[in-house]
Amino acid sequence: MTRIAAVGSALGPHLYPQSDITRAFGALVVPDPARRGLLERFHEASGVQTRHLALPLDAYAELDGFTAANDAFLRVGVQLAQAAFTQALEAAGIRADEVDLVMSVTVTGVAAPSLDARLVPRLGLRPDVRRIPVFGLGCVAGAAGIARLHDYLVGHPDDVAVLLSVELCSLTVQKDDASTANLVASGLFGDGAAAVVLVGERRARSMGLAGPTVVATRSRFYPDTERVMGWDIGGSGFRIVLSASVADVVEANLGQDVKEFLGAAPGGSLDLADVRHWIAHPGGPKVLEAMARALALPDGALDVTWRSLAAIGNLSSGSVLHVLRDTMAHSATGTGAPAVLMAMGPGFCAELVLLRW
Repeated sequence: MTRIAAVGSALGPHLYPQSDITRAFGALVVPDPARRGLLERFHEASGVQTRHLALPLDAYAELDGFTAANDAFLRVGVQLAQAAFTQALEAAGIRADEVDLVMSVTVTGVAAPSLDARLVPRLGLRPDVRRIPVFGLGCVAGAAGIARLHDYLVGHPDDVAVLLSVELCSLTVQKDDASTANLVASGLFGDGAAAVVLVGERRARSMGLAGPTVVATRSRFYPDTERVMGWDIGGSGFRIVLSASVADVVEANLGQDVKEFLGAAPGGSLDLADVRHWIAHPGGPKVLEAMARALALPDGALDVTWRSLAAIGNLSSGSVLHVLRDTMAHSATGTGAPAVLMAMGPGFCAELVLLRW
């Protein structure tokens, strides 16, 4: 089984209370003060108290299109990527030149060379390091990345792999766009990076590494949901597609999917009640409430996720990795207790990862 050795994180350098962001983004998104009531209500209902942003608040008014926003993505994204990657390696006790594979995921900027390529000389990664840059999975990419690196490490049990997420969601907020999707997004999403060090079974055993193990994974794609979540990409950059039906899709499907996944668990069937830790992507209050109903979760089961949403907002692919980090920091591993890490994203799709704590 693959072992998760460490999770590193780095947040946007500019921290603001939600009320300050509401005022600043409100002026950009809805210039007429008399029409900002709906935006303010969405921001208040988001469950977010503070967010870390890539740029100072007054700099967003100066972004004059996609080129400027993407230049900021490259500049700040590389800095946050390097910080999160370095923190994760140090926590795992692994050198950069021991990393065999890097998968980088993002959905908020475009880079060629990719962000992971730009880190090779900065971090001292080996010239023969394998790289897999992935664009387009969105919020599901944190869970999907762990699953796909696990697939690789099953066949390469002596290797070290790192999943890197960089999402600067604030750079995608559209000016003068009073659509419901843009109003919601302007109040929900934050900026940050996360890196997860995963180690193959033989390598982990030889190093005596602690941490959760990946037991099984499952992908689930829901037909006819293409317009539930995603981007319309044009001259102004990334214009969000975010349907009100997201929570409905989650509630209609997630419960049965998780039950079937647990029922087929290696080593013996599991029930929902057997799961000790629920590590969920903080998609927003309605999505979290739908998850809790679909899985019949007891009170408090998603507390770590709710706290992450309040403190940093939704970081797209990085959010579930921050929840994983927080869960690892406060829960002793080595107990063998089952845990489920889960996220949903554009497609519409879900990714499930069964862990042993």
